[in-house]
Amino acid sequence: MPIKCQKIQPDKNSGGNGGMKNIEDLIQKAVELQSNGLVTGQIADELNVSRETVTWLLTRSKKEVAAPAPKDISVNWSNIGKSATRLHYISLALCDMVLETLEKTNAEVDVVVGVAASGIPLASMMANELGADFALYHSRKGQDVVQPGQKGTISRNFGGVAGKNCVIVDDVITTGSTTMEVIEQLREMGAKPRAVAVLVDKKGADMIANVPIRSLVRIVRLD
Repeated sequence: MPIKCQKIQPDKNSGGNGGMKNIEDLIQKAVELQSNGLVTGQIADELNVSRETVTWLLTRSKKEVAAPAPKDISVNWSNIGKSATRLHYISLALCDMVLETLEKTNAEVDVVVGVAASGIPLASMMANELGADFALYHSRKGQDVVQPGQKGTISRNFGGVAGKNCVIVDDVITTGSTTMEVIEQLREMGAKPRAVAVLVDKKGADMIANVPIRSLVRIVRLD
């Protein structure tokens, strides 16, 4: 299943090439999302890039940027996201990897926690396949300005997590900050994060806060 990745890089000697066109496309998408009322964290979630990259894209749209682009990679998995059948098969693959990981510690899955918004479809399908409850996590990235101590929340409209073994599901790990936020919040609520499952891992870490990460695709930088 193809997952398109576009490296974001400075435009040195890049006039008219494909990379520059893709960057301009990202700038246009970022501006459109901002005009629709999305804040920086939400735009980052939609484009699967870091908040710093979104800031750079929006600044560049105003022709005010002189600094080089952040080292980042934009992931477009819309060919998967638009098909429930493809999402189902991807969720089965993630379930297989999660179960493989949990077998090593003899742990079971009680709740699958989907990180809003992009982690929700996969998480709900995985919960059904694993016979587990489904929980929804709203992260801090929905806020344009995050105050010190501000936390995300577990939605009350779905499953609870206190005292339960949890698997966290998201689409992409970029810096790992959102994943760390979810893990910390779950532990504060008395839950036990057992594994993290994602489509794409851009951070390249085996663990975050002693919780194993399983991904279908891991991006490794060679530069």
